[in-house]
Amino acid sequence: MLPEVHGWLRCRTSSAEDWPLRDLVAAKGETTVSVVLPARDERETVGEIVGVILRELAALVDELVVIDSGSTDDTARVAARAGARVHAQDEILPQLKPLDGKGEALWKSLAVTSGDVLVFADADIRKFRASLIRGVLGPLLADPTVAYAKGCYDRPLDGAPNGGGRVTELVARPLINLHWPELAGFVQPLAGEYAGRRSALERVPFLTGYGVELGLLIDLLELAGLDGFAQVDLGSREHAPQSTEALGGMASQIMLAAWSRLERQGKIRACHEPSVRLAQFRRGHDQRHDVLTRDVGIGERPPMLTLDAPPVAAFPHGGNGAPA
Repeated sequence: MLPEVHGWLRCRTSSAEDWPLRDLVAAKGETTVSVVLPARDERETVGEIVGVILRELAALVDELVVIDSGSTDDTARVAARAGARVHAQDEILPQLKPLDGKGEALWKSLAVTSGDVLVFADADIRKFRASLIRGVLGPLLADPTVAYAKGCYDRPLDGAPNGGGRVTELVARPLINLHWPELAGFVQPLAGEYAGRRSALERVPFLTGYGVELGLLIDLLELAGLDGFAQVDLGSREHAPQSTEALGGMASQIMLAAWSRLERQGKIRACHEPSVRLAQFRRGHDQRHDVLTRDVGIGERPPMLTLDAPPVAAFPHGGNGAPA
């Protein structure tokens, strides 16, 4: 690990417990805070998450928005009843051709929120705690030089205290250490809980799909430098584990995200276009291997500041509970 990364780890890594609510409310001042939950078919968890945030962080959070990414269940209704303002992803900036995936939801949230600081959190977290939000807000509210704060945590899986995060360990971390060693100090580079200043987030592109977290780290490093980053230990985090097959698609998108940034930064010279088709195998009823082929391609949205789009009015949390 680079010496400067060791130094960064010592100076820029904190714990959620270092940021008690009372201190954050005092540090907040006139800064406004938006919390964004991208959600697709998360009815089992999204209501509880919204409720915890509204009950425990009302003095800190100015608006709470759920971006519903084409759920087939009643995620939007559950979130709205719990008190969130809900937007359908494809109805935001309708003049643009819709894209798919988590990165699209996060990028579009910039158009329907107004906070100076945005916090992103996944909507599938079990046993959600307010400290997951409070922790990543701490460095940004306390230090104006911090542009982006990323959460880290243990990932329990099947009884093991840290068995999750397989895509991180097998794909993302090797790629980062190979090509962006300045980012090697991030314990969970793909963590879904992080916060950033609007002034920074609106100046970088957003990759769609599961490449969004890696893309933001790389692009914000260029914009703000390593000293503009912070990391917060959030303890432990549980969510529904994905199948190995699903993780293969996620890993593919992260590799495509890395490819796009390596090419853009002149670190590779592409002699071919990478395939966006992933072939996987599943044993069929006749005991033969069936081939499952799917598109794992990712898109990219430009920096929000480059769009000539009218701003969308924002409301305090609970001010508009009806789904879009």
